[in-house]
Amino acid sequence: MRVLATAGHVDHGKSALVRALTGMEPDRYEEERRRGLTLDLGFVWTATAPDAEPLAFVDVPGHERFVATMLAGVGPVPAVLFVVAADQGWQPQSEEHLAILDALGVRHAVLAVTRSDLADPGPVRADAVRRLAATSLGTVPSVAVSAVTGAGLDELRAALTRLARRLPAPDTDADVRLWLDRAFTVRGHGTVVTGTLGTGTLRVGDRLVTGDGAALRVRGLQSLHEDRTEVGAVARVAVNVHGAADGLRRGTVLLTPDRWLLTDVADVRVAGEPVTGLPRSLTLHLGTAAVPVTVRPLGEDTARLTLHRALPLRIGDRAVLREPGGGRTPRGITVLDVAPPRLARRGAGRARAAELAGMTGRPDGAAELRRRKLIRRTDLLAMGAPPPAEPVAGDWLADPAHWTALRDRLAAEVTRHARANPLEPGLPDEAARRLLGLPDRTLVTALARTAPRLHGREGRLYDATAQRPGLPPPLRSAVDTVRRDLARTPFRAPEADRLTGLGLTRKALAAAVAAGALLRIADGIVLLPGADADAAAVLRALPQPFTLSEARRALDTTRRVAVPLLEHLDAQGYTERVDAQRRRCRTRGRNGEGEGERGPSGTRSAQSAAGAGCRGRSPAN
Repeated sequence: MRVLATAGHVDHGKSALVRALTGMEPDRYEEERRRGLTLDLGFVWTATAPDAEPLAFVDVPGHERFVATMLAGVGPVPAVLFVVAADQGWQPQSEEHLAILDALGVRHAVLAVTRSDLADPGPVRADAVRRLAATSLGTVPSVAVSAVTGAGLDELRAALTRLARRLPAPDTDADVRLWLDRAFTVRGHGTVVTGTLGTGTLRVGDRLVTGDGAALRVRGLQSLHEDRTEVGAVARVAVNVHGAADGLRRGTVLLTPDRWLLTDVADVRVAGEPVTGLPRSLTLHLGTAAVPVTVRPLGEDTARLTLHRALPLRIGDRAVLREPGGGRTPRGITVLDVAPPRLARRGAGRARAAELAGMTGRPDGAAELRRRKLIRRTDLLAMGAPPPAEPVAGDWLADPAHWTALRDRLAAEVTRHARANPLEPGLPDEAARRLLGLPDRTLVTALARTAPRLHGREGRLYDATAQRPGLPPPLRSAVDTVRRDLARTPFRAPEADRLTGLGLTRKALAAAVAAGALLRIADGIVLLPGADADAAAVLRALPQPFTLSEARRALDTTRRVAVPLLEHLDAQGYTERVDAQRRRCRTRGRNGEGEGERGPSGTRSAQSAAGAGCRGRSPAN
């Protein structure tokens, strides 16, 4: 299917022409037919040739009071049938409709000079062709027709068929952004909405969201009054939706979930005269939506728009700025940035204008990444820019130059921290994240992996090439006192008040552990390095399995130490639980296989097997 909108001055015969082309009535209301005046959007279709796709028309009103409705009709449509009457020629709404099409950047059209049975169409045709040629439409095919006599209708159908075949192929895999032009209730079905599907594909069962975040499900689909299970762009669609359907109306948008960025601030390029002449308050027309905006000029042709309602914008979107009551020529805009930086400091506006001057309005993922330095891949896609590379961590993309600079800064910060804090075992990941101003701690981990001299352990970063600083003399003296105590009773860890009296704070103990002078079993429980392997050797001599009480007596220690020590031995692979009360030494040898004496049947005795894992200073691999 191809979809066109009509355009042109009131009473120039737009509705009569599409009625003659399609045999269908575009005016949906009795008042429109009685007055001969289109008041709202109409929708009809036809096959212009036996082998051609169906051609649907969005018929728009031409009266100056309904320009906002006309904008809702042409906003989502890629081509137009522009109508000028031979007996009246170019008129004010002809000019405003053409200005709107030019502002939207529409490039495909056919000109129909109607009422050619009432006046010579030649002069009007030549004048209209010249006017259209000076806009984005360029030189367009033109046909003189009469909806009354039928003259020229076959020629017009042929021109429309050629136009339809020249239209760019839509992207049926794109994210859905369906601007609604109608919403109504059908008995037995519920809410039905209609619109022009410009890109993407809709399927029965699809989940959609509104711009306000309300979730909907597609219960049914129709296109050209035929039930469908799926409809691809470009197409006129009627969608039966289920869910939070209250408030659906013209201007509402239905979106593919999690793929669009809703923004109420955008930087844009404005076509036409310098933006300094723009009023501060205007209306932004995008799709079928009309949203009041506040305009802040930045450069000669760039401005910041603050929207009174957030819209799903993407880089490169074309839209129209217009005064609510008309008067000024509508201005076309191209969206440059949908997530612009704040302008809080003096001179920020001038700097931003200089940056915007270099933006083309064409989605460029590499350029966006250079500007933003770090951005989530999903956010870049939501802006309409293709990701230029693979993520560096999770969903995060990084500009290569910025990533290299961050890596060097991280290495410098780790070294600086080690020199300034010799008692601390390393720079915490969270502290590194704050120092570098990173939005996610996973980026710290990824940076550390790319820096050869850095390694991480227990949420801290170390410089592998830096010599570990020795303990300061007062700390070394206190640690030596603890080591002498443990040499006499190796499994009686010093009490908290003993450590406090020696000045061994939590940070000091961490420094001693990092220096290899003590072994940390649990918080506040320290032994000599290798004490865990020595404990395993003692436990090997016990009948297997053994209880906590039996282990405590064998190790000559207290329950305060025995409980965390046995848990440490479990974690290190020296011991394992048999049940809630008992443990045994694990049976592990080379290649993880058990070693021990075998009985007559070739099986190993339980006691000798259990003792195998408690030999030596470390568990087998």
